[in-house]
This record gives sequence, structure tokens and C-alpha cells, in this order.
Amino acid sequence: MRFAVRVKPGAKRDAVGGVWDGALGEALVVSVRARAVDGAANDALCRVLAAAFAVRPRDVAVVKGLRSRDKVVEVRGAPEGSQDRVGALRNSIVDS
Repeated sequence: MRFAVRVKPGAKRDAVGGVWDGALGEALVVSVRARAVDGAANDALCRVLAAAFAVRPRDVAVVKGLRSRDKVVEVRGAPEGSQDRVGALRNSIVDS
């Protein structure tokens, strides 16, 4: 399963929720505490999304936008109903 995300590095806490209407369409907003240095934010993004979708961190990969805040991620082996989970997370509001 692939979907667009908007990463907010350097946030107060790790969080998933909200929608960003950006270059890749409607993207799920993911806030991570890690700074965008040496791939730390991308690694944190994979860990946070893995927890949100109950998969291993190695099953989440950035497939587009490694150096951008707007990315496309792939979740391999996503459980049934994960697409609905993305929609629910987009509709939730998280204060990061």
C-alpha cells in the first residue's frame, strides 16, 4: 500500500494525524521529533508509521521524496483495513 505523507521534522513529539493538500495530493501529516539531518527524520517516519499500522519498521519505506517534506511511503504487508486507517488518520487532528 502506498500513500502520500507530509513530514514535520523537529516536532515536540511523534504523532500521526491530519491532512496536507500538497504537491502529491492529500497527504497524511506525520510529525517526528528527529531533525532532518542524515536521514534521521526518514528513519523516524518509518518507525512512527510502523507503529501506527502495526507492522515492522523495515516494512515501511520512503519510495519518493527522500530529501523533501512531501513523500510517498510504502507499507508492505499492511493489515486489512489499512487504507481505511489512512483515511481516519487524515481526518484526525493532532497538535504536534
